[in-house]
Amino acid sequence: MQRRFVIGLAAALGAAVLAAPLLANADETIKVGVTGGPHEQVMEVVKRVAAKNGLDIKIVEFSDYVQPNAALAGGDLDANSYQHEPYLDAQVKDRGYKLVKLADTVTFPMGIYSKKIKTLTQLKPGARIAVPNDPTNGGRALLLLQTQGLIKLRASAGLKATPIDIVDNPRKLKIVELDAAQIPRSLDDVDAAAINTNFAMQAGLKPKADAIAMEDPHGPYVNILAIRAEDRNKPWAAKLAAAYRSPEVKQYIEQKFGGAVIASW
Repeated sequence: MQRRFVIGLAAALGAAVLAAPLLANADETIKVGVTGGPHEQVMEVVKRVAAKNGLDIKIVEFSDYVQPNAALAGGDLDANSYQHEPYLDAQVKDRGYKLVKLADTVTFPMGIYSKKIKTLTQLKPGARIAVPNDPTNGGRALLLLQTQGLIKLRASAGLKATPIDIVDNPRKLKIVELDAAQIPRSLDDVDAAAINTNFAMQAGLKPKADAIAMEDPHGPYVNILAIRAEDRNKPWAAKLAAAYRSPEVKQYIEQKFGGAVIASW
């Protein structure tokens, strides 16, 4: 009886030892929020790369810029990938979110599009220009209009410029503020529109071919992975960042988007 007990105990201990590595290597699952289009497409590649290192990514798609941060702050996501750092900074300041940047990802240079003109010089006095209505992307669009010589902003406006910061508007352009995701649908109703590249591509526009003006890709608007501050040292966070910034993902971005989306690492 005692001998059978010892043998059984040894077998149980041996099974536990064999199982330990399997448990240690078991996939850890996280939820990552993205907006549809390029962010979602890139994350699908990140998911495949991360799986090789034991990280299972569940992708959750959103159709606007507001909900992904709310879901992350509320614990419904572990990370998100859709915004640039100035937008995150504004959300943290305005809403008190305890969210931080994990890593830089890609740049989507903003473009100006139109169905009515081929160049900005064709804009008539009083033309209607659509821009995003959120503070950071709205400011980004106004800065783009300024670099194209269409308006002048007060020097103190910075990245969060609004229409009231316009101090010179020789063509009396009318700035129409709309939700960023809805602007591509407004092209029939305005003379031109500043559109974020992810929403432009989602609407079937080709930034390199269709934009009549483009933002400098080396500005402050690099997109990021965002997480809760409390998670910044979690092992899965390092795995997520490494998977995103991998050679496989960079190659995919270069081949898939032809310069409309730029890897920022």
